[in-house]
Amino acid sequence: MINIVIDTDPGHDDIIASLVAFAHKEAFNILGFTTVCGNQTIEKVTNNILNVLNYLNLDIPVAVGAGKPLCRLPEPQPLAHGESGLDGPIFGHCDKKTLDISAVEFLYSKLKETKLTIVALAPLTNIAELLEKHPDCKDNIERIVLMGGSVYSGNIQVKSEFNIYHDPEAAKIVFNSKVPIVMAPLEVCYAGGIDLSLIERFNKNGKVSKLVYDMLSFYSLYSLNHNLKDTIIFDMTIIIYLLNPEIFTIKKYNVDIELNGEYTRGMTVCEDIKEDSIIHNPVDVLMDVDNEKLTNIFLESIDYLDKQYEEGLNQ
Repeated sequence: MINIVIDTDPGHDDIIASLVAFAHKEAFNILGFTTVCGNQTIEKVTNNILNVLNYLNLDIPVAVGAGKPLCRLPEPQPLAHGESGLDGPIFGHCDKKTLDISAVEFLYSKLKETKLTIVALAPLTNIAELLEKHPDCKDNIERIVLMGGSVYSGNIQVKSEFNIYHDPEAAKIVFNSKVPIVMAPLEVCYAGGIDLSLIERFNKNGKVSKLVYDMLSFYSLYSLNHNLKDTIIFDMTIIIYLLNPEIFTIKKYNVDIELNGEYTRGMTVCEDIKEDSIIHNPVDVLMDVDNEKLTNIFLESIDYLDKQYEEGLNQ
């Protein structure tokens, strides 16, 4: 079992990634969530994770993080995630509250207690602030496992993926930190796309399936409108890597971050590491995944959670 904190900007794919983690208590000790602006404003993404935890009756701490990138203005993405950041599900009254300490101080407090893996599903603002403010914490960060970047092409700009683009200055701090990093770029996320025909599978009475169906019914509209056969649940890739790294193809690159450029802001510049290479920012980059095995882990995780709630084991 590994200790994790999930740094997140929910986001449909963030929530689905979290659901898969919830289904694997044997693998993850989830110490808390930290929120950061990205897919939507900090208020909206924080509200989203609180609503989901309330719906699932889970008592996991949530600490509010950065409301804007280090040096830039926020750029929410309502096209993919809607005005709420989690359009689709309708939640009732929420009793959940956030912690009184910031995301950075929450992370630091946990790192003083134990070694942990930071699961980064969002722009890297919180993590950069942690590393800058508390450099002594590095020895207790086992690794940062992040969804972000690309090797070949982007999704927000020609060469840039959204999470890195949103706060490239933060990403540069993180990638230069010498903390071990595993990066899930766009390429592996696309390789792990979920066939749109599977969405109807969740249209049933299970408590968690209902949530997934409501989320994917909205989230998949982007794929449908662009004539794609898959919906890409980007952030889930990271959780499944932590569960089953053997189903992934991994390549080590030196990775640098481009801060500016009309077409290249936030580009992850990936340099092959060869025998004569100077190794400066070595990163394990996930390049491919067995789609069938990834899909099965996703489906089995949601089925397991449905059964747990049906039997009252998660109440």
